Amino acid sequence: MNLVRRGVSRARAPKAARLKIIHPPPRRTRIESPVYRRFRGFSSIYSIFIKLPKRRKLRHVDSISNPYTPNAGATPEVVVGRDDQLEAFDVLLRRLERGRTEQSMILTGLRGVGKTVLLGRFGDLARTAGWEVVEIEAVKHDDRRFRQAMFSQLKAALLRLSPRARWTERGRRAAEVLSAFAVSVDLDGTFSVSWDVPPAEGAGDHGDLAMDLTDVFVALGEAAQEQGRGVALLIDEVQFLGRSQLEALIQAVHKTVQRKLPITFVGAGLPQIAELAGDAKSYAERLFTFPRIGSLEGEAARRALSAPAAVEGVVFDDDAIDLAMEITQGYPYFIQELGYQVWSIAQDGVVHRDDVEIAREAYDAKLDSAFFRVRLDRATPLQTAYLRAMAELGPAPQKAADVARVMGRESTQVGPTRAELVDMGLLYTPEHGYAAFTVPDFDRFILRAVPELHVPEIQKRRRRDDEA
Repeated sequence: MNLVRRGVSRARAPKAARLKIIHPPPRRTRIESPVYRRFRGFSSIYSIFIKLPKRRKLRHVDSISNPYTPNAGATPEVVVGRDDQLEAFDVLLRRLERGRTEQSMILTGLRGVGKTVLLGRFGDLARTAGWEVVEIEAVKHDDRRFRQAMFSQLKAALLRLSPRARWTERGRRAAEVLSAFAVSVDLDGTFSVSWDVPPAEGAGDHGDLAMDLTDVFVALGEAAQEQGRGVALLIDEVQFLGRSQLEALIQAVHKTVQRKLPITFVGAGLPQIAELAGDAKSYAERLFTFPRIGSLEGEAARRALSAPAAVEGVVFDDDAIDLAMEITQGYPYFIQELGYQVWSIAQDGVVHRDDVEIAREAYDAKLDSAFFRVRLDRATPLQTAYLRAMAELGPAPQKAADVARVMGRESTQVGPTRAELVDMGLLYTPEHGYAAFTVPDFDRFILRAVPELHVPEIQKRRRRDDEA
């Protein structure tokens, strides 16, 4: 109770004043409408439900919220079906951190199955674990660029491991070996090293890529080990590395494994990379695993389509998913492209089978004009004829002799053409004497794009005597 007013002496104040009680103001009377009274009657029940996580309501879709990513290497909204590879990479990092050894890996697979996306996820895992990540995309027939990229990226990794002002003896040693490696790269003086660290002598300066890169890996691995960190080198399109480059990487990893250093190389490439690695170094199969990344199957494929839409409050009915799986065959890139096209068709927040059927035309047109066409446009008329003959035989790997027969030629006549297509990355050789397309469904596209087989005359080389 509030007993007295301020400024009034307790001795002089009348008794009534000293014991005055101040009552709270009267409660206002709320004028309630019948609708409000009905709502208030359910308020206790309603308050329970509003505290639960609410599922996003189905709504009309729009282009801005489209969750599908049919772009090269773009990480989809939801990555599914690759848990085994992610777990294997995590084990690799953890074992190297503890000074143990573990086989690294080179992912293999056709175009559009998500190798680049998975390599990107590896990078995320490594960074989260406190590792420095070096990412390089191999370029065909460019040894100079490869060496320069290795120096620039590994130098940056060293500086991130430890700023120059805090270099220890191992950190400075790694920097000096990198400087020596840069000198061996810059034979004509056109490459700017852009730091004034003196080069080491007798390490990284042999002029042999395998020996020099091994010295760099060992020195950088020792510097990382001292910091309680690690370095992960992630290289995409490994099949474009020259034999000497791949040999150097394998030899460098071999030495770091022997020294139990926290530095490793993980790659991704077309299916022939396992054979190429074995040819480069006979012990490659003991240093690396070569997990085959293929199409998604079963529930994983269905989730790859439905989960991104669910994030935006849109659902696919079962019939729609069944048709989508039939069209895409579970290939991740195809799933993203079909999902992207279907998104603009659905009207009520639910994707039906008819929506997928309607979107199929735009899906086929997009794949033909972008994903497939850019590869065919690089081929010469004779190379196109070889691809067309292969497509006529079907999607499976084909014997070189059978393709030559369809073309009306001898195997020896078209052998160089086949080798050129392998070098371009349009074909790969799953086994001796066979070739297969590196892109899923490429055979069907070739039959649409080149309705008839036309084999140009093979030009014979002129002899020097004739030219004279």
